[in-house]
Amino acid sequence: MTDTGFAIAAPLRAHITDWRRELETARRLSPRTFEAYGRDLDQFMAFLARHMGGPVTLDDLRSLRPADLRAFLADRRRRQAGSRTLARSLSGIKSFFTHLERNDVLALEALSVIRTPRLPRTLPKPLTPLQAKAVIPHILEDEDRPWVAARDAAVVALCYGAGLRISEALALTRSDLDSASLRITGKGNKVRLVPLIAPVRAAIEDYLKLCPHALAADEPMFRGIKGGPLNPRLIQSRIEKLRRALGLPASATPHALRHSFATHLLAKGGDLRAIQDLLGHASLSTTQIYTHIDSERLLDAYRAAHPRR
Repeated sequence: MTDTGFAIAAPLRAHITDWRRELETARRLSPRTFEAYGRDLDQFMAFLARHMGGPVTLDDLRSLRPADLRAFLADRRRRQAGSRTLARSLSGIKSFFTHLERNDVLALEALSVIRTPRLPRTLPKPLTPLQAKAVIPHILEDEDRPWVAARDAAVVALCYGAGLRISEALALTRSDLDSASLRITGKGNKVRLVPLIAPVRAAIEDYLKLCPHALAADEPMFRGIKGGPLNPRLIQSRIEKLRRALGLPASATPHALRHSFATHLLAKGGDLRAIQDLLGHASLSTTQIYTHIDSERLLDAYRAAHPRR
């Protein structure tokens, strides 16, 4: 039962329970997305209970108009929800109504006329090649325990040298390695192959030689001090420490190394489709953001150097 269960009629509550079960088992959403979708639907149902003055029923949902949905979005705006939050809220709500329609409970046409809020376009902030190259040597010099230094250097090498998300790097097992590539399971459980360049492979091999813990072929390869799976927060803390030591910008994070991987490949003439495959982007439009970064850098150089600036 949710926090808004008191405001939802029992038949509708049963459908919500079925939808949550579907999200968790059939669609296998990440725990964070699963929690966010549930919270978004709770907020929507709480709003409808106030809006309609009583427990929400299936008949209430059938009678919803676009004006009711816009009133919900306006209410969330008044509560300081930003465009990204509203867009995700609509996604969660649409998921629930899709579930109802798929199970022949009801179909809501009003949702089809509601436009997703326009999201502000923000460009990733990659490091310069010199900044990115300085990170790994500093890790190796700054850590008294050789195996921990080698571990952190290998994770960072995977983020910058293979373009992995930190979650993808920490989920790697020894069985994901072969002679030439990595088998990566990314968002949506989609599998891709990423070439393993020599410096990255060397960093991984150095770690495997020094790691004091037994590493089964099908278990996470990167381990914490006590032998459990490595917490990503430890790598994030390592990068925070490096920011201070190397004078890196606040935007320097493990994920910024992934952005740097894509930006530097593009600057050297890398093919956009190939970069899309390496990053595991479902849509080319997601990858195209790196062309804007490269254009911004060219403009910055032009403004700084051109005699007629």
